[in-house]
Amino acid sequence: MAKVKFGAIAVLAAAMSGPASADDLVRLAIGQRGLWDSSIAEIGQAAGIFRRNRLELQVVYTSGGGETQQAVISGSVDIGVAAGTLGVLGAYTKGAPVRIIAGEATGTAEYYFVRADSPVGKDFTAVTPSMTLAYSTAGSGTHITALRFMKERNFTAKLTATGSVPATFTQVMSGQVDIGFSTPPFGLDAIEKGQIRLIALANDLPSVRNQTVRVIIANATDLARRREVYRRFINAYRETIAWMYTDDRAIAAFAQYAAISPAMARRVRDNFYPKTMLQLDRVMGLAELTEDAIAFKYVPQPLTPAQTAELLQTPKGP
Repeated sequence: MAKVKFGAIAVLAAAMSGPASADDLVRLAIGQRGLWDSSIAEIGQAAGIFRRNRLELQVVYTSGGGETQQAVISGSVDIGVAAGTLGVLGAYTKGAPVRIIAGEATGTAEYYFVRADSPVGKDFTAVTPSMTLAYSTAGSGTHITALRFMKERNFTAKLTATGSVPATFTQVMSGQVDIGFSTPPFGLDAIEKGQIRLIALANDLPSVRNQTVRVIIANATDLARRREVYRRFINAYRETIAWMYTDDRAIAAFAQYAAISPAMARRVRDNFYPKTMLQLDRVMGLAELTEDAIAFKYVPQPLTPAQTAELLQTPKGP
């Protein structure tokens, strides 16, 4: 089993895991370490849930959904967690060996912020075309959300790739970028101290909160070869999510994983990540997502029914 970098939840492995057996290795790329939904795989592995499903996870973190998607396409990992749905649609239509095996985020916990002294107001008022608006990587969920805000709030800004959430925060505070994005728990302390101002929640947009904006993807070649392994992965992932919303040990585990207090960990889960956000079984709002994919030039035309059936390999429920 891969070494876990946080200590308290390691105790759970002994309490919850069964006898050791020959486990199937699954390599994961996950965007943005330190978030509630990016912690699921590591917390579930440390708690013994994946081992009970005869799986060993090897986890690496990326700077965003676009980088995660490329790792899956190249075959350097088997599964990507939190890839932007529109980016995946675009890659698939270009022939990339990628399949959607589950939803990841229907709606999102992201927010947009500026420095306290910024002229930008609530809901992107006073944004000028010369200002810079951050997103993580091309094709990521933050890229799509930034495009949607400009379209639906009718403003123009210079889109700028800034990488991870901590890197984005640094670039905003140093004045390199005008408007940044973040995801709790990152930045909540800076808001409380008055260093930054929250100007918009991504879920303010119906086109975000009602759609599966991020997905879990697999390399098509490995999925075809090891379909039973992927079925067990989704079962274990689902079991981990259920456990994280019912057992206080998960709060302690996330607090240590994210290096925050248990009180902050509970606030992040209860205030920003409703369990319904993490549903796995559907890509919700696919018709609207496809319209956006065409409008933002990710795909030239809607997928055919045959293409949709091939791309969507989502589970049928527990």
